[in-house]
Amino acid sequence: MGKRDDLIAKYADDLKNKCGMTPDMDLLTKVTIGCGPAIYNADASTVASSQPAELETVKTNFLMKKLGLKDSPDLDKAIASVLDTYGQSERNKYRAVVYYMLTKHFGKEAVYG
Repeated sequence: MGKRDDLIAKYADDLKNKCGMTPDMDLLTKVTIGCGPAIYNADASTVASSQPAELETVKTNFLMKKLGLKDSPDLDKAIASVLDTYGQSERNKYRAVVYYMLTKHFGKEAVYG
């Protein structure tokens, strides 16, 4: 197994054990690949949930640009809901896991079809 496969296994474990959901491995793999080289960078691979600028980046670059959603309070609510599901006390909130949950939340799996 390569480094990316190890990371995908780690993300699947987080989804199962920290978020209480059974991951769709095909979608999780596509979302992880979609994150690009960021998954290999310790800082870029996680979402700093306490930083408003970081949450704005998730909203703008992922939800609006990647998933094609229009800006609305629903986007902020969805981000807050996903981070709450992941656990506010969880130090490492992996970007691929957050993006996966947001993709599922909005039913945008087709973007990765």
